[in-house]
Amino acid sequence: MKFTNTDKAPAAVGPYSQAVAVNGFLFTSGQIALDPATGNIVGEGDVVAQAEQVMKNLSAVLEANGLTFTDAIKTTCFLADMGDFAVFNEVYGKYFTSKPARSCVAVKTLPKNVLCEVEVIALMK
Repeated sequence: MKFTNTDKAPAAVGPYSQAVAVNGFLFTSGQIALDPATGNIVGEGDVVAQAEQVMKNLSAVLEANGLTFTDAIKTTCFLADMGDFAVFNEVYGKYFTSKPARSCVAVKTLPKNVLCEVEVIALMK
């Protein structure tokens, strides 16, 4: 097993890793709209701005493992409000162009009251 720790993505705020590589797969932890430099939420109240930051954070975790969004095989997306589904999807679709399998659910509350969170399973090269 290999644990990811890159300063280009937010540091874990609990007892977990940014990602774990095992048996040819990378499992990322859920990324939220935290600025890795400041630890502050980006785009307070703006799901598009938050989704863009989530994608930047996921990109950093993937890149730390020599991967890109095209290596993703499964994503799980969490939304605070399913009413944001369409605008979230627009941002998501710009990054996950290879169309991995996906689940997208609305949840009652996300960490730090953000509007979206995404986790990825990717195939290692």
